[in-house]
Amino acid sequence: MEEATRDGVAAQRERLMESLRIYGGHYAELSRRFAAWLGLHSTDATAVLEIAAAEERGTPLSPARLSERISLSTGATTALLNRLEAAGHITRFREHSDRRIITLRSGGHIQERADEFFGPLARRLDTAMSHYPPQLLEQIESFMTDLNSTMDTHLAEQGTATPRSPDSPGDRTP
Repeated sequence: MEEATRDGVAAQRERLMESLRIYGGHYAELSRRFAAWLGLHSTDATAVLEIAAAEERGTPLSPARLSERISLSTGATTALLNRLEAAGHITRFREHSDRRIITLRSGGHIQERADEFFGPLARRLDTAMSHYPPQLLEQIESFMTDLNSTMDTHLAEQGTATPRSPDSPGDRTP
């Protein structure tokens, strides 16, 4: 019985992960199209969206936090921010009492353009979600929070180590 339950959970996990992979592909394609629509490189558009989303949540990003969120080195992030600031897409502020801390803010037009581009999708998602009871959506939110926490923990534990090849000396037994 216990093995059957584990097999059922494993099968369900696989189905859910496949759905999330498909969603991830859709999200990546939507991001690519948004970048093209704005006339930006996809990394620049991703950064702009991260900055605008964090600002909308009331937790604006620092350059270091943006660097982590979009997986760029600090040097590459600096170059990206210079491009975005020169184009008027973002502004760097020293809002904190510690003047060394920089806060990133999106240009006013970015939120308007994002709303224009993503608005139709938001309305479609609202319609799709309206068919489900609020309690179920809350459970899904909770599940996604747990899933993301689990993934964050795994990634932190895994670090940036690269896998060794089977032919590596450390893998051989004497």
